[in-house]
Amino acid sequence: MLTTAFVPGSPCWLDLGAPDVPAAAAFYRAVLGWEYEPMGEGQDAEGGMFRADGKIVAGLGRLTEPGARSAWMIYYSVPDADETTRAVEGAGGTVRVAPKSYGEQGRMAQYSDPLGGQFAVWQPGDTKGVELVDEPVSLSWTELYTSDAAAAKEFYGGVLGWWFDDMELPGGAGTYSLITPAGLPAERMHGGLLQVAEADLALAHGKPYWHPVFAVADCDATVDKVNASGGSVQMGPVDMEGVGRLAVCLDPSNADFVVLTPPAG
Repeated sequence: MLTTAFVPGSPCWLDLGAPDVPAAAAFYRAVLGWEYEPMGEGQDAEGGMFRADGKIVAGLGRLTEPGARSAWMIYYSVPDADETTRAVEGAGGTVRVAPKSYGEQGRMAQYSDPLGGQFAVWQPGDTKGVELVDEPVSLSWTELYTSDAAAAKEFYGGVLGWWFDDMELPGGAGTYSLITPAGLPAERMHGGLLQVAEADLALAHGKPYWHPVFAVADCDATVDKVNASGGSVQMGPVDMEGVGRLAVCLDPSNADFVVLTPPAG
C-alpha cells in the first residue's frame, strides 16, 4: 500500500502537464472533487496544486515542451538525485531534466527509461511529497505499460532499487510484476508493470508509459463524471478479482489515469 511515510523508491509526488491549465483544473474538480490552488497570479497561472480535504494530492502545470503529450508524471523518492542521474545514464536511460533545486523544498530530475518511458525523482528537503495517498480521490497505485518487461525490471530495479514479484494474470493474459521498494515487506507494494504489444502503446506513440491509479468510492459514478466532463473511457468499468472495480480513463487532453474502487472490507 502507499503511505506518506516515503522511503527511497516509493512514489512521492505526481503532476499533470496540460495544455490548458484552467480546463484541466475544471475537469479534475468535476471528476474527483479536487480543489485547485494556483501558484501565481489568478486562475491563469502556469500551474498550481490540487487538494482534497485541504491536503495536496497532485500538481498541475502548463505543458510547454514542443510535441509532448499531456500526461501524468510520477515522481519517486530518492536520497540523492545526482547519484540517481548517474545510475540512469549508466543503465541506458536518458536525462530529460537534470537535477534541479527548489530552494529548501528539495531537488527534482526527470528521465526516460531505455525504451522511452518517462518518470521523475524527488530528493526531499522540507517537502517530502504529496500529503494524501491511498484514500478516496488520491493516488493508490502506479503502473507501467511496456513492450519489454524484462528490460524494464532490469532498469528500474537497478536505478530505484525495486523488488519484483511476478503473478500470472487470469485467462493466460500475461504476467503482472508487482513492485516493492527493496528491503521492505509486501505491505509497502506500490505499483506494477505489465508487458503489452507495442501496438497497445499508441497513446505514447509506441513508447512505454506510466499512469496513476486513483482510489474512488464508486467507479461507475466516477466514469459517468468522466464522460460528462469531456473525458473518455478506454476500458471498463470492470471487476478484477482481488483488486476491485476499475476503469482506464482519458481526460479531455488525452492524459490517461485509472480509477479504482477497492473491494469492500
